[in-house]
Amino acid sequence: MPGRVVLATHNPHKVEEFQAIVAATRPDLEVVGYDGPEPVEDGVTFAQNALIKARAAAAHTGLPALADDSGICVDVLGGAPGVFSAYWAGHAKDASANLNLLLDQLSDIRDPHRTARFVSTIALVVPGDAGRESVVEGVWPGRLATRPSGSGGFGYDPIFIPDEQPTDTERTVGEWSADEKNAASHRSRAFAALAPLLTRL
Repeated sequence: MPGRVVLATHNPHKVEEFQAIVAATRPDLEVVGYDGPEPVEDGVTFAQNALIKARAAAAHTGLPALADDSGICVDVLGGAPGVFSAYWAGHAKDASANLNLLLDQLSDIRDPHRTARFVSTIALVVPGDAGRESVVEGVWPGRLATRPSGSGGFGYDPIFIPDEQPTDTERTVGEWSADEKNAASHRSRAFAALAPLLTRL
């Protein structure tokens, strides 16, 4: 029987992405989605919010829980949107509105100053064992395009140009394949740090 871990998100894109990332290194570990109540994410850091979600999912399901809190951090904005990435244009969590607002705020910023990074913080909480809480982080550096390009991925992917590219052609993540993204993304980098801890599940 494979091990089972619940991913504390209602975002189907994140579930699919995590399933693909985990399958590459832990095919024996089944990642299932979470359909329980969403906790109030009142932390002020990625790590705090990831732990809030993982603790809630572990308590609700009785399963080991993973939670990712992630976002885009723009240097010229002092690291914003950061933890507010999903709500940048309001609590409707409208990905298109968030992206367009960020582009508008950067409309006068020249390319050399459009540096940014995707950050993923993953928390692992094993229920019934207070000593089994872990937090890891993955960072994916790059810069922001002046307009969206590509229909792949989700969120801010169509305007994020990673520093390292899988081909000679410079592209936004929206133009990458799912396999390319899963091999290089901030979540895959965070998961690489988390993988040794999952051997105990």
